[in-house]
Amino acid sequence: MSTLRDLAEEHTQLRPADIDHLHRIAGDWQLLSDLSFADLLLWVPVDAEGSFLCVAQVRPTTAPTAYQDDQVGRIVGGPEVSHLDIAYVQGRIWREGDPVWYGDVPARHEAIPVRLRTADGESGEVIAVVGRDTNLSTARTPSQLELNYLTTADDLAQMIADGTFPPPRHPGETTSAPRVGDGLVRLDAGGKVTYASPNAQSAYRRLGYASHLGGEDLAELHRRLAGDPLEGTDAGNAILAALRGEAPPRREIDARGATMLTRALPLMPAGVPIGALVLVRDITEVRRRDRALITKDATIREIHHRVKNNLQTVAALLRLQARRVAMPEARVALEESVRRVASIALVHETLSMSSDEAVEFDGIVDRVASAATEVAATEQTVGMRRRGSFGVLPAEIATSLVMVLNELLLNAVEHGFPSTTEAPSAGPAPLAGTPSAPGTARPEAGRVLPAATGPGPVAAPLVVVSAHRFRKQLHVTVADNGRGLPAEFDAERGGRLGLQIVRALVTGELRGTIELRNGAEGGTEAVLVVPLARS
Repeated sequence: MSTLRDLAEEHTQLRPADIDHLHRIAGDWQLLSDLSFADLLLWVPVDAEGSFLCVAQVRPTTAPTAYQDDQVGRIVGGPEVSHLDIAYVQGRIWREGDPVWYGDVPARHEAIPVRLRTADGESGEVIAVVGRDTNLSTARTPSQLELNYLTTADDLAQMIADGTFPPPRHPGETTSAPRVGDGLVRLDAGGKVTYASPNAQSAYRRLGYASHLGGEDLAELHRRLAGDPLEGTDAGNAILAALRGEAPPRREIDARGATMLTRALPLMPAGVPIGALVLVRDITEVRRRDRALITKDATIREIHHRVKNNLQTVAALLRLQARRVAMPEARVALEESVRRVASIALVHETLSMSSDEAVEFDGIVDRVASAATEVAATEQTVGMRRRGSFGVLPAEIATSLVMVLNELLLNAVEHGFPSTTEAPSAGPAPLAGTPSAPGTARPEAGRVLPAATGPGPVAAPLVVVSAHRFRKQLHVTVADNGRGLPAEFDAERGGRLGLQIVRALVTGELRGTIELRNGAEGGTEAVLVVPLARS
């Protein structure tokens, strides 16, 4: 299904500002639909012959719909849309005419012109029409609640025709709550309650107000009920702002262990302030769950922090043991274990500072790469460079992947480049696509250089880590411009512990694949493909 913007841009000459205004209406018109007990359809003119295109539709949650089929994308003309044409041309709400039939459903037509006010606040031109179509099959004598709903709906409809509804949306606000059925309070121009729905009465009762709301000064009542004086002042001021014709942000009121969300909207049909509409919703349970989640998140972060501390303690003990071991082979093995434990601790350190079980992995890769150049047993200074971005990875992928990269980077630094005491026949092959220039100084040891930006050969030893996402997979390449793999190398039967760890983690924990090969222009490449969708 095409979006409102797609349909408008394809079939009309509406300006971007016009389409943005239609988007604001479609984002806030569930309120009008529920108050009207009617379907709302947003129509835009598409030609000079009076044809209209439906670009959006909303059904009421308070009454049966008039349309079983979706009308979006439908173009109609002729007598069927004469009411829309009158509202569009004359710029007034159309309510005349007899009921019409959609199949077996009788319906009443209304048409509301949509205006976009000018930058200086003047009434602008009509850019669209809202059709308000009510299913009459269940028509009956309306109750007091329904009468107040319909009266308020008529006021909001006039404000759409005036260009004053919907109000500007405040940053960070959504349109999900509160809704009409959650609780509705109507105020007169003086801020006194003229009507409160049963659900609104229940919400205020939970805050500790047991009397009927009728006749109450709602701004003053909010100040009295709120447990926090500052919160009560803000909630009361929001009511007063709506009475002045402003649209204040939503406010919460906490009292007696309960929480209520309020939204105040001005009622000013034809530009005359006649009061305000206040929607309320009891969100006590929602806030209770939020607090529980915050506590849980804090606990999880504390666990990661303690795991990180414990891993660092283990690494320190291994490092201490390595200093006391006389056998060089045993010392090297312990030092390798220290680096592996430290790389895992990096992930838990990052998770301890995150609000969820995911980490921004680029920073971890940079730190592991920097550590690899600093601790690797090599006589040469090896530079590091990262291309692309790993993005945010879940913890279960990050923990295993950081160990894999740690092993591959150490292998590249320690075994990819010949010792200065050796006599290589032609020197290390250049790594394709890596920037440098003849005579450039070698990269500083331990420094992770920024992403490559241009082609050119590099003579200095260099390791490049590349990453990109494709079809829910993470593709990673660790490439060096060293001497490459020996002819007798067997990736499947390689006996070094580091490569065994890499293969086990990639094929087991990460459920991915790894290929070790010589680069097309020299050096060694380790290519990993890791699925990101976990089943």
